[in-house]
Amino acid sequence: MVARPESRGFRVVDAFSRIVRLGEGLGHNNRLGDAAMDRAIEALASCRDKMQDRGVARARLIATEACRAAENGPLFIERVREETGLALEIASRETEARLAVAGCASLVDPDANGVVLFDIGGGSSEIVWLDLRNRCGARGFALTRFIRSWISLPVGVVNLAERHGGRHVSPDAFEAMVDDARQHLEAFSLGRELTEAICGGKVHMLGTSGTVTTLAGVHFGLKRYDRRRVDGAWMETADVAAMIERLRAMPYEERVGNPCIGADRADLVLAGCAILEAIRRRWPCQRLRVADRGLREGILMELMAADQVWRRDGPARQSRRGRKNG
Repeated sequence: MVARPESRGFRVVDAFSRIVRLGEGLGHNNRLGDAAMDRAIEALASCRDKMQDRGVARARLIATEACRAAENGPLFIERVREETGLALEIASRETEARLAVAGCASLVDPDANGVVLFDIGGGSSEIVWLDLRNRCGARGFALTRFIRSWISLPVGVVNLAERHGGRHVSPDAFEAMVDDARQHLEAFSLGRELTEAICGGKVHMLGTSGTVTTLAGVHFGLKRYDRRRVDGAWMETADVAAMIERLRAMPYEERVGNPCIGADRADLVLAGCAILEAIRRRWPCQRLRVADRGLREGILMELMAADQVWRRDGPARQSRRGRKNG
């Protein structure tokens, strides 16, 4: 993603994304596979070309759970540098959680006392509790200061689907996926305090992942995925439950044919629904806000904040551009 700062954020001038499944098969031998690395490097070469075409002057490029967990993760990073010239860094779990907050903070309800933010990835899922009871009017990027607790679960849509199946998922297999994710939630510090906060105040969920954007797209009956309809949309808990049940009832072939799912996500979306269901059962909130944004936007926000582009006199005249890929 390439962007230029504006008075209250930034304007995207170019973007590119591709599902490469870098962590495919990682659970079997703890190594990144050759085919997966080839797919990732091909996509990264396209990113490099876009960066060069746009004259990007300020950049940060990160890799996440697949490279953190794989024995050959550092070797892959070196291969990327040699073959594309791009310098990837392996981000820590804490950094990934913070960037997710930075990227989605503008979607937090101004009246909320707290937020359960989650990012369901391919190899891990991050959950963050934003405790906003004493935020004193803070909004946007400033909300990163109110992270009360967070956890990075070693489960994502790719490794969960590999363990339990993703194409044809029986009710028992789905519940096994939910239980798999649920067990990891027990390690969340201050979990009881978060439950009490949800019961006693205005707390909503904020989800950033292909899972929640897919749910929203199906919920709205979109004939073609439309980010403008999905990003920032609110879903009531009954709507979320209904969409999960609807996706569970869809045969694999129907999921492939759905314009908001497609072949790339058809065998992964139920694993994502299972992780979401585990989170919902542990910390039930009445509302979920959908974010078609996340780490990339978070990186851009941090880069621009570090450059102090949002000063009282507006963005710096010679604005720099930020870029991230992971």
